[in-house]
Amino acid sequence: MMKSLMMGVAVVALAAPAYAQSQTPPHFPADLTPAGVRAADDHLALEEVNGTEAMAFVRSENERSLAALTGDRRYETFRAEAEAILTATDRIPSPSFLGEGIGNFWQDATNPKGVWRRTSLDSYRSANTQWETLLDIDALSRAEGKDWVWKGADCLAPDETRCLISLSDGGKDAVVVREFDLTTKSFVAGGFVLPEGKHRLEWLDRDTLLVATDFGDGTLTESGYPFIVKTLKRGQTLAQATELYRGEASDGGYGVSPSVYRNKDGAVEAVIISRPLDTYRSETWELVDGRPVRLNVPSQVSIYGTSGGLLILSPEETWKPFGVEYAAGSLLSFTPATLRQGTDVIISNQAQLIFAPNARQSIDSVALFSDRVVVSYNDNVRGRLSIFANHGEWGWAERQVAVPDNSAIGLGDRSKGRGEIFVSSQNFLTPPSLGLLDIDFPVSRRANESNQSPNAIVEIRSAPAKFDASTHVTEQFEATSSDGTKIPYFVTRPRNQSGPAPTILFGYGGFQVSFPPAYKPEMGKLWLENGGVFVQANIRGGGEFGPQWHQSVLNENRQLAFDDFAAVARDLEQRGITTPRRLGIYGRSNGGVLTSVSITQHPELFNAAVIESPLIDMLRYHELPAGASWIGEYGDPRIPEEAAWIARYSAYQQLRPGANYPRVYITTNTRDDRVHPGHARKFAARLGDMGYDHLYYEETAGGHSNDADPVANARRWARHYVYLAQQLMD
Repeated sequence: MMKSLMMGVAVVALAAPAYAQSQTPPHFPADLTPAGVRAADDHLALEEVNGTEAMAFVRSENERSLAALTGDRRYETFRAEAEAILTATDRIPSPSFLGEGIGNFWQDATNPKGVWRRTSLDSYRSANTQWETLLDIDALSRAEGKDWVWKGADCLAPDETRCLISLSDGGKDAVVVREFDLTTKSFVAGGFVLPEGKHRLEWLDRDTLLVATDFGDGTLTESGYPFIVKTLKRGQTLAQATELYRGEASDGGYGVSPSVYRNKDGAVEAVIISRPLDTYRSETWELVDGRPVRLNVPSQVSIYGTSGGLLILSPEETWKPFGVEYAAGSLLSFTPATLRQGTDVIISNQAQLIFAPNARQSIDSVALFSDRVVVSYNDNVRGRLSIFANHGEWGWAERQVAVPDNSAIGLGDRSKGRGEIFVSSQNFLTPPSLGLLDIDFPVSRRANESNQSPNAIVEIRSAPAKFDASTHVTEQFEATSSDGTKIPYFVTRPRNQSGPAPTILFGYGGFQVSFPPAYKPEMGKLWLENGGVFVQANIRGGGEFGPQWHQSVLNENRQLAFDDFAAVARDLEQRGITTPRRLGIYGRSNGGVLTSVSITQHPELFNAAVIESPLIDMLRYHELPAGASWIGEYGDPRIPEEAAWIARYSAYQQLRPGANYPRVYITTNTRDDRVHPGHARKFAARLGDMGYDHLYYEETAGGHSNDADPVANARRWARHYVYLAQQLMD
C-alpha cells in the first residue's frame, strides 16, 4: 500500500462540479429540435468527410500539430521504440484452429499490411515454427492498386478449406468479401464475391450463404445497416438472392444478423437470426424448416451458440421463464424447441442454470463444446476461468481452472473436434502468455458440484517483456462517486514513488465493455519507464460487474459515469498519487464522450486530454453515420425530453469562454466509418474559434480500429505520448 503517500489524507466530499454554472454557453441552441441544433452549428461543413472546406481544415490543423508533436525532441525516440514493439518478431502469433492446423495473421516491418499463414499445431508449439503463406496482403495491395486492410476469414467447418475473406479499403468497417480456396491458396474463380458493404454473412453450406447487406435502395436502416436476410446460392448475384427474413427500416442497433451454429462434425444444430430493435433490445428468431420462428427470450440477451443441441444464452435483464426466475447476467441452457413461441412447457429434462455470477462478478467470454461450456469471468475485475460439464437433469458440474491472479484471462479460438481451447493471461506488468486447455474431465453425477482440482493449462508461448516492470507495482483502489457508489480503479506506479507524479487516467464507461488488467507494452516503454503513472478506471457503463453496472448509467443517468471518472481523479489527488497539474486523461470512441465532457465539466481536475476517434456532438450524433445505432446507449436527441438531458453534457455545445481548459489533443481518422470524423473536427474548430490552444491531427488511412499498419500505429502512439509528456512532465 502507498502509506507514504496516504498519511494524513482526509476523506472529503465531492466538490461542486465546474459545469454547474448559470451562464448559457454561447453556442447552445435556442431550441433543441434537430432544426434548432442545426441552426446553432457553424461548422456543419466539417461533417462532409471529403469536402473541400473540411479537407482544407484538416491540412491546416495537421501541419500545425505535426510541427508541435513530431518536432519534439522525444518524438523520434518514442516512434522508434513503439515501432520496435509493434513490429517485433518475438510477439506471440495469435493462433486459430484452421482445419487440421493453426492459422495466424501476422504484421511486421517487412509485411506492414500482413500475411495470412498456417502451420501445424506441433510446429506452432515448437521453438522454430515453420509457416506457410496463404495470402500476402502487401502483395495483393500492390497488384490491385488498393490500400487493402485484412478484416478476417470465415472458413466453412469441418474441413475449413473454403473461406470468406474480408478486405477493407483503407481500414473502414465496410468490406469487400471474396471466396478463397486453401487447397490452391487462391481466390475461387467464379466464387462468392460481395461488393463493399457492412455485411452480416454466414456459410449455410458449401454452396449457400446467409447474407444481410445492402440489397439496393430502401434496404438499409437509418444507421446504414441491413435489415433483410437472404439466401445467396453459388452463381447468383445479390439481386437474385432469395429473401428469408425482413425487419424494418426503422430498426436500430447494428443490423439484422444470421448465425449458423454447428456441432464438432460441422452439422448445423441451429440457425438463429437476431433483429435489433435498438442498441440493446432485439428479437430472436430460429430458422425451422426453412422459415423463421420467433423465440421467447428476453429482448436484452446474449446468444453464445449451441452445445450438444442446447442454445446457450445469458439474459441481460431479470427473466422468469416457466415460473423460474433467473438474474440478469446468468448463463443458461435451453433446447431451442422449448423457446419457440407457443411452447408452454420445457421440452427435455435438461437443467437450465449453468452459472450465476455474484454481485462482483460478470461473464467475460464463453466457449462452447459438445457437452462442455468454458467460461472466463471477472471477479472484482480480476480474471477467473471455469469449465462446466453437462449432466442433463443432474445439472452442470463446475471445475475451476487455475489461472494467474490479478490478471485478464482471455479465451482464444477453440476446436470442438479436438476438445481444446487457447487461453491467454496478462496484466499491467506481466506480458501475455498463451496456453492450450483440454476441456475434458471426469466428474461425478451430482448437480452443481464444484470440482476444485483444476485442469492444467499447458503453456505454449510467453511474450518477452517490452519494458522494465521491476520498478513498478499495480494496486487497486476505490473512489466514491456522487451517489455513493464505489468505483474501482487500478494504479500502476513506480514502486518507490514518494510524491505526486505525471499520471494518465484511462476510462471508457459504455456499451458494457469491461477493462480488466492488460499489458500495454507501448505505454510501459514510453510512459512508465519515464517515470509516469498509469490509471485505469472501471467506471459504470462498462460490464465489469454485469449488466446492471452498464444499465445504471444509460440515457438520462449518463452523468453518473462522468461523475465516476471525476471521483477517481479526485481520489488520486487525495491519495497523493498526482495533482491536477500532472493529471491527464485518455479515451477513444465512447471514451471520447467521456474525455470531452470531463474537460468541459471539470477543467480544474486535468491538464491534458487525448480525445481519440471521439463522439462529441451528442445532439447530432444520430445524424452522423453510424450514430443512430447507439440511441439505446445515449438516448434520442429527436425526442425533446431526451435532447434536454443530452444537452446538459454534450461537450460541443457546452464549450464556454473564459474557462481554464487545458491544451487538449484531438485526433481521428478520415476513413473512420464507425465514428464520424466530423465530431473531432467540429470540436477542434470551435475550440480554435474561442481562442483555446489545442492540437488536432487527422490520419487519412486506418479506420476506427487503427489496425491497418503497425508502422503507422507507432507514429500514432508517439504523437500521443509526446503530447502527454509535454503537458504533464515538462
